[in-house]
Amino acid sequence: MNMGKKSEGKVLAQNKKASHDYFIEDTYEAGMVLTGTEIKSIRNGRVNIGDAFATIRNGEIFIHNMHISPFEQGNRFNPADPTRTRKLLMHKAQINKLLGLSKQEGYTIVPLKIYIRNGYAKLLLGLGKGKKQYDKRDAAAKRDAQRDIQRALREKQKVAR
Repeated sequence: MNMGKKSEGKVLAQNKKASHDYFIEDTYEAGMVLTGTEIKSIRNGRVNIGDAFATIRNGEIFIHNMHISPFEQGNRFNPADPTRTRKLLMHKAQINKLLGLSKQEGYTIVPLKIYIRNGYAKLLLGLGKGKKQYDKRDAAAKRDAQRDIQRALREKQKVAR
Protein backbone atom coordinates (compact mmCIF):
# COMPACT_ATOMS: atom_id res chain seq x y z
CA MET A 1 0.00 0.00 0.00
CA ASN A 2 2.38 2.63 -1.24
CA MET A 3 0.56 5.95 -0.98
CA GLY A 4 3.40 7.88 -2.63
CA LYS A 5 3.44 9.48 -6.05
CA LYS A 6 2.13 7.30 -8.85
CA SER A 7 4.82 6.25 -11.27
CA GLU A 8 4.62 7.05 -14.94
CA GLY A 9 4.38 4.28 -17.46
CA LYS A 10 6.51 3.97 -20.56
CA VAL A 11 7.37 7.39 -21.99
CA LEU A 12 6.36 7.37 -25.67
CA ALA A 13 7.22 10.95 -26.64
CA GLN A 14 9.11 13.72 -24.93
CA ASN A 15 9.45 17.43 -25.68
CA LYS A 16 13.12 18.02 -24.94
CA LYS A 17 12.96 21.54 -26.37
CA ALA A 18 10.48 22.60 -23.68
CA SER A 19 13.05 22.66 -20.88
CA HIS A 20 15.42 24.57 -23.16
CA ASP A 21 12.88 27.23 -24.17
CA TYR A 22 10.84 27.57 -20.93
CA PHE A 23 11.21 27.65 -17.17
CA ILE A 24 8.72 24.90 -16.24
CA GLU A 25 7.06 26.01 -13.01
CA ASP A 26 4.28 23.45 -12.57
CA THR A 27 3.12 20.22 -14.23
CA TYR A 28 -0.33 18.73 -14.77
CA GLU A 29 -1.48 15.36 -16.08
CA ALA A 30 -4.25 15.23 -18.68
CA GLY A 31 -6.02 12.48 -20.56
CA MET A 32 -6.61 12.76 -24.30
CA VAL A 33 -9.66 12.18 -26.48
CA LEU A 34 -8.32 9.97 -29.30
CA THR A 35 -9.63 7.65 -31.98
CA GLY A 36 -8.77 3.96 -31.89
CA THR A 37 -6.16 4.18 -34.63
CA GLU A 38 -4.54 7.21 -32.97
CA ILE A 39 -3.94 5.33 -29.72
CA LYS A 40 -2.43 2.45 -31.70
CA SER A 41 -0.03 4.86 -33.41
CA ILE A 42 0.87 6.42 -30.05
CA ARG A 43 1.58 2.98 -28.57
CA ASN A 44 3.94 2.39 -31.51
CA GLY A 45 5.73 5.65 -30.64
CA ARG A 46 4.66 7.45 -33.83
CA VAL A 47 3.83 10.76 -32.15
CA ASN A 48 5.62 14.12 -32.11
CA ILE A 49 4.90 16.89 -29.58
CA GLY A 50 7.83 19.17 -30.48
CA ASP A 51 5.68 21.93 -31.99
CA ALA A 52 2.56 21.34 -29.89
CA PHE A 53 0.90 23.82 -27.55
CA ALA A 54 -2.28 23.89 -25.48
CA THR A 55 -5.09 26.45 -25.35
CA ILE A 56 -8.17 26.88 -23.18
CA ARG A 57 -11.50 27.74 -24.82
CA ASN A 58 -14.94 27.77 -23.20
CA GLY A 59 -13.69 25.98 -20.09
CA GLU A 60 -12.14 23.14 -22.12
CA ILE A 61 -8.48 22.53 -22.88
CA PHE A 62 -7.21 21.55 -26.34
CA ILE A 63 -3.84 20.59 -27.77
CA HIS A 64 -2.79 21.88 -31.19
CA ASN A 65 -0.06 20.72 -33.62
CA MET A 66 0.49 17.34 -31.93
CA HIS A 67 1.42 15.09 -34.86
CA ILE A 68 0.18 11.49 -34.67
CA SER A 69 1.16 9.53 -37.77
CA PRO A 70 -1.64 7.52 -39.41
CA PHE A 71 -1.76 3.88 -38.32
CA GLU A 72 -0.38 1.63 -41.09
CA GLN A 73 -3.03 -1.07 -40.69
CA GLY A 74 -5.69 1.58 -40.12
CA ASN A 75 -9.02 1.77 -41.86
CA ARG A 76 -11.54 4.48 -42.56
CA PHE A 77 -11.29 5.64 -38.93
CA ASN A 78 -7.78 7.01 -39.50
CA PRO A 79 -8.15 10.79 -39.12
CA ALA A 80 -7.52 12.73 -42.32
CA ASP A 81 -5.41 15.37 -40.53
CA PRO A 82 -2.56 14.01 -38.34
CA THR A 83 -2.18 17.40 -36.58
CA ARG A 84 -5.85 17.94 -35.79
CA THR A 85 -6.86 19.70 -32.58
CA ARG A 86 -7.52 17.20 -29.79
CA LYS A 87 -9.44 17.71 -26.57
CA LEU A 88 -7.69 17.07 -23.26
CA LEU A 89 -9.40 15.72 -20.17
CA MET A 90 -8.76 17.48 -16.87
CA HIS A 91 -10.75 18.42 -13.79
CA LYS A 92 -12.58 21.73 -14.05
CA ALA A 93 -10.68 23.17 -11.06
CA GLN A 94 -7.34 22.31 -12.72
CA ILE A 95 -8.44 23.94 -15.98
CA ASN A 96 -9.54 27.10 -14.16
CA LYS A 97 -6.24 27.24 -12.25
CA LEU A 98 -4.28 26.80 -15.50
CA LEU A 99 -6.40 29.46 -17.18
CA GLY A 100 -5.65 31.98 -14.45
CA LEU A 101 -1.93 31.23 -14.44
CA SER A 102 -1.55 31.19 -18.23
CA LYS A 103 -3.22 34.61 -18.55
CA GLN A 104 -0.21 36.14 -16.81
CA GLU A 105 2.35 37.79 -19.07
CA GLY A 106 4.85 35.38 -20.60
CA TYR A 107 3.25 32.12 -19.45
CA THR A 108 2.17 29.33 -21.77
CA ILE A 109 0.97 25.73 -21.50
CA VAL A 110 3.51 23.35 -23.02
CA PRO A 111 3.24 19.56 -23.49
CA LEU A 112 6.22 17.81 -21.88
CA LYS A 113 5.71 14.09 -22.46
CA ILE A 114 3.23 11.40 -23.46
CA TYR A 115 3.10 8.11 -21.57
CA ILE A 116 0.75 5.20 -20.90
CA ARG A 117 -0.70 4.75 -17.41
CA ASN A 118 -3.13 1.94 -16.62
CA GLY A 119 -3.80 1.45 -20.32
CA TYR A 120 -4.61 5.10 -21.01
CA ALA A 121 -2.47 7.61 -22.87
CA LYS A 122 -1.63 10.58 -20.65
CA LEU A 123 -0.09 13.92 -21.53
CA LEU A 124 2.08 15.77 -19.02
CA LEU A 125 1.52 19.52 -19.42
CA GLY A 126 3.85 22.14 -18.02
CA LEU A 127 3.16 25.74 -17.17
CA GLY A 128 6.18 27.50 -18.60
CA LYS A 129 7.57 31.01 -18.72
CA GLY A 130 9.61 31.75 -21.83
CA LYS A 131 13.37 32.01 -21.44
CA LYS A 132 15.29 34.93 -22.82
CA GLN A 133 18.39 34.37 -24.95
CA TYR A 134 20.74 35.15 -22.06
CA ASP A 135 18.90 32.63 -19.84
CA LYS A 136 19.55 29.94 -22.43
CA ARG A 137 23.24 30.88 -22.56
CA ASP A 138 23.49 30.75 -18.75
CA ALA A 139 21.87 27.31 -18.68
CA ALA A 140 24.27 26.04 -21.35
CA ALA A 141 27.27 27.43 -19.45
CA LYS A 142 26.14 25.78 -16.20
CA ARG A 143 25.58 22.48 -17.99
CA ASP A 144 29.06 22.62 -19.57
CA ALA A 145 30.69 23.49 -16.22
CA GLN A 146 28.90 20.59 -14.52
CA ARG A 147 30.05 18.24 -17.29
CA ASP A 148 33.66 19.41 -16.85
CA ILE A 149 33.48 18.86 -13.09
CA GLN A 150 32.13 15.32 -13.56
CA ARG A 151 34.82 14.57 -16.13
CA ALA A 152 37.56 15.80 -13.76
CA LEU A 153 36.19 13.68 -10.90
CA ARG A 154 36.12 10.57 -13.11
CA GLU A 155 39.72 11.19 -14.20
CA LYS A 156 40.79 11.66 -10.58
CA GLN A 157 39.14 8.37 -9.58
CA LYS A 158 40.88 6.53 -12.42
CA VAL A 159 44.29 7.87 -11.33
CA ALA A 160 43.64 6.94 -7.67
CA ARG A 161 43.10 3.26 -8.53
